[in-house]
Amino acid sequence: MRIRRILAAVFAAAALAGLGLTGAATASATASATAGSVTPGECTDNGGTIDRSTPVLPTCRGGMYDGQTVD
Repeated sequence: MRIRRILAAVFAAAALAGLGLTGAATASATASATAGSVTPGECTDNGGTIDRSTPVLPTCRGGMYDGQTVD
């Protein structure tokens, strides 16, 4: 009975550790995706539209790169 409890604790710890690593990888991928500017193709391919009415540079509206400047 004791071995079952130990194995259950080991599997639970491994599962929680795996979820933590997955969350960290997702957070870093999201952070890198939102930094800087994007190309027109990246904006439209990821569900956005190019808003050319902004004063300085066009901006991607909607999709994954919402609010990013377009080069």
